[in-house]
Amino acid sequence: MLSHPPAREEFTALFFVESSYPLEKVSEIIAGEQSSGTFISLPGESAELKERSRARVVSITEQPPVNVASLHSEFLKRKHASDKYFRGQIEIAFPVENVGVNIPALLTTVAGNLFEIGEVTGLRLLDITLPEQFAKKFSGPQFGIEGTRSLCNIHDRPIIGTIIKPSIGLMPEQTAQVVDELCAGGIDFIKDDELTVSPDYATFDARLNAVMPVIKKHADHLGRMPMYAINISGSVDEMLRRHDAVAEAGGTCIMLNLNWVGHSAVEHIRKHSQLPIHGHRNGWGALTRNPSLGFSFPAYQKIWRLCGIDHLHVNGIKSKFWEPDESVIDSALSCLTPFSGVQPIVPVFSSGQWAGQAPDLYNKLKSVDLMHLAGAGIIGHPGGISAGVQSMREGWEAAINQVSVHQYAQTRPALAAALEKFGGA
Repeated sequence: MLSHPPAREEFTALFFVESSYPLEKVSEIIAGEQSSGTFISLPGESAELKERSRARVVSITEQPPVNVASLHSEFLKRKHASDKYFRGQIEIAFPVENVGVNIPALLTTVAGNLFEIGEVTGLRLLDITLPEQFAKKFSGPQFGIEGTRSLCNIHDRPIIGTIIKPSIGLMPEQTAQVVDELCAGGIDFIKDDELTVSPDYATFDARLNAVMPVIKKHADHLGRMPMYAINISGSVDEMLRRHDAVAEAGGTCIMLNLNWVGHSAVEHIRKHSQLPIHGHRNGWGALTRNPSLGFSFPAYQKIWRLCGIDHLHVNGIKSKFWEPDESVIDSALSCLTPFSGVQPIVPVFSSGQWAGQAPDLYNKLKSVDLMHLAGAGIIGHPGGISAGVQSMREGWEAAINQVSVHQYAQTRPALAAALEKFGGA
């Protein structure tokens, strides 16, 4: 039975659930397990305590049942074997005071032991909603879209960028040479590959010292400072030191491998940082590829926004990875959508990207508030890096002006060469 809202501040979580038990029963089990209840009644769980602390089921939306469980449960095999598994979406409200301004406590509540509950054969966190007064207590993005645009001095079009390639193995002076060519070509944004942090042959300090003078050299003739998201991932102490080194060197961005440095570390860096935080989501596939388990992107990105990142990777359309284009666009739109007073962040499109994808991306997203990163699409352009950068700009000019890229390329050799080289990719 659905409960009526008590007089307390709440946040809600939306889940997909599958179970051999009816959804009404399994919803109450989840609500109890993730708040004041357990598998038996306890003397201390008084009516007053329940009123103050117990989660409540807000809504249940049933979906067609299935005959085969998505995930194995030894508990159900023992207790409630069945050839019918009920499915649906359930929304559960949790008292804000159960959590406080604490990301680990928030995540433990909406994504903790509930994945372990024996009664479920599928469970996925789809979304969360927070009261605005609660959400504003977290750090949130410091720069977001407008702050990033201001630092890049790029307005009214996407921020065009790339990833230093080869992904790993370059010596510091070789990295600087690639950056030199990219800046000469007019690039807006450059990032380290997520694999490169501080290898022995190209330590963080050596790369920073090699690259920053090159970027500053080009800033004068470009009239702006190309943004370099150098990967500072490591222990909290290492990341704090590396952030300070980037700021002292005149850098304008830092990059974190979000899933591996962790939420608390990102929060700590955000409170210290003077620079935008470029969030790389590598490892995300392990949390989302099974549609009956883990996280959906709207919930995932909201948590990271509360932590304070400014940019977040969303994959790319027609990419080399598994994700369908519709999912990629939905992810980007969730980054661009305000929630609970938390400002939007920059969606970052990467993976197998090139100039010819701009019209599709623009028509689906209906926005230019994004980073479009092309690795091989720029560095592997047959006319060289400068032509690769130019082709990306021309692809977006065509998209924004609603002109066919093939028509636009008739008088633009860089775009024409990209279409010939990558058109069948």
